[in-house]
Amino acid sequence: MTSDAPPTDWPTDEGTARAVQDALRTRVVLDEPGPAPGEGHVTGVDVAYDDERDIVAAAVVVLDGATLDVVEEATAVGTVAFPYVPGLLAFREIPTVLAALAGLSADPGLVVCDGYGIAHPRRFGLASHLGVLTGLPTMGVAKNPFTFSYEPPAAPRGSASPLLDGAEEVGRALRTREDVKPVFVSVGHRVSLTNACAQTLVLTPRYRLPESTRRADALCRAALREAVGA
Repeated sequence: MTSDAPPTDWPTDEGTARAVQDALRTRVVLDEPGPAPGEGHVTGVDVAYDDERDIVAAAVVVLDGATLDVVEEATAVGTVAFPYVPGLLAFREIPTVLAALAGLSADPGLVVCDGYGIAHPRRFGLASHLGVLTGLPTMGVAKNPFTFSYEPPAAPRGSASPLLDGAEEVGRALRTREDVKPVFVSVGHRVSLTNACAQTLVLTPRYRLPESTRRADALCRAALREAVGA
């Protein structure tokens, strides 16, 4: 486990953070297909907070894309880098996530975030932000649709429907288990939406949520408990 502090020039107020979003979101790449499902590495990213102590723990877990076996994992603990502001949550998490990624020796491959990519009011959620900063292909798989609308997909596994902001498709509601609530997939950076959905299905052989997310969630929670002595 590593310990990390936010960069000295990291935004600390809403106006500066929105300006950074505006500057960086023009660099999101949406015209690449991304890695083939079931090949290479897939890395799950998740964070856990202790709000009373302003501590955040990040975990990254590298999986073999074919077997879903763990290749490598790393954690980092830091101070919360930004106040809670809806739409700006990436600024609270990214410094510690970057520190965890820096602890890997393996190629992360495709990075899967527990959250959103362009399915974001400003089209620049955590997955997009992380992708632009690292250059890695990224995608988001979220547990809820945020502020967007969708028609429930058909019951069978693999069914999908558009996640919409008005008439614009910003992601897809994807059924990973038959008759179970869908997950919400969106492009982050350097991957197509169709590929992101295919990747999600490979990562969900048994449960609603991707194995990448499940493993990173357990690891960041354990790192947080260790950090606060719980």
